Amino acid sequence: MITGQDWASYQPASPSTSGLDFALIKATEGTSYTNPRMASQAATARAAGLVTGFYHFLLPGNVQAQAEYFVRQAASVEYDLLVCDWESSAHGSPSCAEKDQFLKAVQKLRGSNHRVLLYCNRDFWTNRDTTSFAADGLWIAEYNGKPGKPSIKAPWVIHQYTSAPVDTNVAAFGSRAELRAWARAGAGDDGQEHEAAKPPAKPKPAPAPKPAASTYRVRAGDTLSGIAVRFGTTVSKLAALNGIKDADRISVGQVLKLTGSAPAAKSTTYRVRAGDTLSGIAAAHGTTVAKLAKANNLKNPDVIRVGQTLKIVK
Repeated sequence: MITGQDWASYQPASPSTSGLDFALIKATEGTSYTNPRMASQAATARAAGLVTGFYHFLLPGNVQAQAEYFVRQAASVEYDLLVCDWESSAHGSPSCAEKDQFLKAVQKLRGSNHRVLLYCNRDFWTNRDTTSFAADGLWIAEYNGKPGKPSIKAPWVIHQYTSAPVDTNVAAFGSRAELRAWARAGAGDDGQEHEAAKPPAKPKPAPAPKPAASTYRVRAGDTLSGIAVRFGTTVSKLAALNGIKDADRISVGQVLKLTGSAPAAKSTTYRVRAGDTLSGIAAAHGTTVAKLAKANNLKNPDVIRVGQTLKIVK
């Protein structure tokens, strides 16, 4: 989804466009009010490359005159979005029939080059609307703090999810380019009802990758470093996993573990005999003095006793 804001005269003439992909600007209200900052706000949005649209605050009565006033006064250019703002005001609430009449009038006046949308809140859509007509798409307002998750079943194009600190929206498109392409597709100028736009279908999840190989059989010419690079690991990890003491010595046909845990240290015991030294015992069992001293808590590796049992670890 992409993010946008809607602006009116109480926003600056040049609002910040940081992080935005679209802007919807109040143009008109009734048949006499025009937003004095509309032209400057539109110029700001266009300079930032935002998809731009304009909305009319619908009042009860004189619906055709309001539609004509809106398309005449809006600072729109070809393919800008045009919106009917359907909500309550001090003048009352337009009826559902008046909402439908306004949308169809704007479609007939400008529908060949503009998408026409309906803006309303969840209460109006679920409790006052009786026709489910939103022209080319529904812009739903529900301040639930969940961008893109309005609690309605109908398809929607834009979700206004918060008004703090400014009215902020998400559009059901993967990119600004997708929204612009949808806007440029046009809606037809017949004034007839058009199916509300549906959010782009969610892509099907990619099939789960096949499990990575867990072992590898050494071939002629292989080196441990080359195998490590091929399977995205390191020489030290392969050596530890496979108990390899000399990384330069691997054998053709040898099966190497690529994943898993390093083998647990082998532990046996040895009873010290006369003449034994810890270094000699270590060499005889393929281990080191340090490992034997640590495994047997020997503070002085030069001191061992005849008959003493030592743990042998490798």
